[in-house]
Amino acid sequence: MTFRLLLEYMSKIIDTVVNSLQDLLGSAIKIFPAIITALIIIMLTRYAAQFATKIAEQIGKKTLQSKSLQFLLRKTANITTWIVGIVFACVVAFPGLRLGDIIATLGLGSVAVGFAFQDIFKNFLSGILILIQRPFRIDDQIIVGDYEGTVERIDIRATKLRTYDGERILIPNSEVFTSAVRVRTAFNQRRTDLAVGVDYNTSLPEAKHILQKTIEGVEGVLDNKPAEIDLVGFGDSSIDFIVRYWTHPRQPQVRQVQTRAIMAIKEALDAANIGIPYPIRTLYFYNQDKYNDDMPENTNNNNGKKRDRSYTSSIE
Repeated sequence: MTFRLLLEYMSKIIDTVVNSLQDLLGSAIKIFPAIITALIIIMLTRYAAQFATKIAEQIGKKTLQSKSLQFLLRKTANITTWIVGIVFACVVAFPGLRLGDIIATLGLGSVAVGFAFQDIFKNFLSGILILIQRPFRIDDQIIVGDYEGTVERIDIRATKLRTYDGERILIPNSEVFTSAVRVRTAFNQRRTDLAVGVDYNTSLPEAKHILQKTIEGVEGVLDNKPAEIDLVGFGDSSIDFIVRYWTHPRQPQVRQVQTRAIMAIKEALDAANIGIPYPIRTLYFYNQDKYNDDMPENTNNNNGKKRDRSYTSSIE
């Protein structure tokens, strides 16, 4: 009796398993055409994405000057095509899955992702605005905060700078977009202000004439804008001039012209016997034995004599 019950119980289990497998096989057979169709859609999506990328590339070359913006357009077209193709394949493969449910799920997911990656999206949007507004271009030399260098590339997340020391700096686009950017190569020429000091006994008109003539003869100084020589003040040991001249804006050219200008000015002033003074400081010494800091300078001593305060001056 017990053995018969056991056989009946095992028979029921086997029947249940067989029925489940038959149902699964039947469902698989039913959805097999849909799965095949979905796979075909994904394969076609690959070619559609390549076609959309080529179309976006042609449009970008005709309408956009920025290479980075053209790259962004191609990527956007490619990714959008893949998203549409995958969503359509899912709808075909799973008939019970409605497009509205997918869109709602993507909406909730995008909110969660937005909170989790808000800095990334902020840099992304800032990069797009920079590419559209074009406050500077590739190969421009700029200053952003404490960083200075040549713009190598404007990516979606960061702007790449190559410093004059041969280093690479990645600055987040949000920082570039919200900070003051100094574009040194925005125009075809750039002014340099060079400070020069001369002795107090120098003839100022003569010194100005020599500086004017000298700076105009320096190689690399542009002649379409005249150089200016300004007197700016009385220094501690010299009368100070500012020599203002224009060069091409690239940093190597500015640096090289400044070196030649300093050498030419020094040679011209030496030839005219005009000195460029060293800093001068005057020191006063007095005899501590004859003078007490705690007593007034003109107070009489016990003998009715005034105290002497003797000074010795030296110049170094």
